[in-house]
Amino acid sequence: EMRQTQKGGSWYFGMKAHIGVDVESGLVHTVKCTPANVHDITVAHELLHGKEQVAFADAGYVGIEKRGETGAVQWYVAMRPGKRNKLDKKKRLDRIYNKIERLKAGVRAKVEHPFRVLKCQFGYLKARYRGLAKNTAHIETQFALANLWMARKML
Repeated sequence: EMRQTQKGGSWYFGMKAHIGVDVESGLVHTVKCTPANVHDITVAHELLHGKEQVAFADAGYVGIEKRGETGAVQWYVAMRPGKRNKLDKKKRLDRIYNKIERLKAGVRAKVEHPFRVLKCQFGYLKARYRGLAKNTAHIETQFALANLWMARKML
C-alpha cells in the first residue's frame, strides 16, 4: 500500500502523515496518512474540521485556493524556498515579502511541534509495520499521546 516518490533527485519509499493543528492550543485535531506519492493538496480538505476561517500551510499546498473543496477558508501558503532565496534584501518590497513569510512561518511552527514531540520525545523516526492501515493506527495513537504530552501543564 505504501509507494515511492522522488523528492529533490532522491527516491523515498513509504508514507506521509498529514495533520491539522489548532492554533491556540497547538494540539492535533486531525491525522490523515497517505502513501508517499499522494500530493499534499489532495488531503487538505480532510485536515480541516469545518470551523476554520484561516489556514496556514507550507509550500506543498501552493494552488490550494484554486480548489473549491476546501470551502470558504482563506489560505496563507508559504512561498517556495527557491523563490524566497531569490528575494533581494536590499529592495524594500522584497524585505516586506520576507517579513510576511517569517510571520507565516511563525504560525506554521505550531504544526511542526507535534512532529518534533513524536521524533524527539517518543523516538518515532520510521514506520514500523508493513501496510498503511497498521502504520496509520500507530501514528494516530502516537499523536494522541503527543497531545497528552503537550497538554500536561494544562491538565
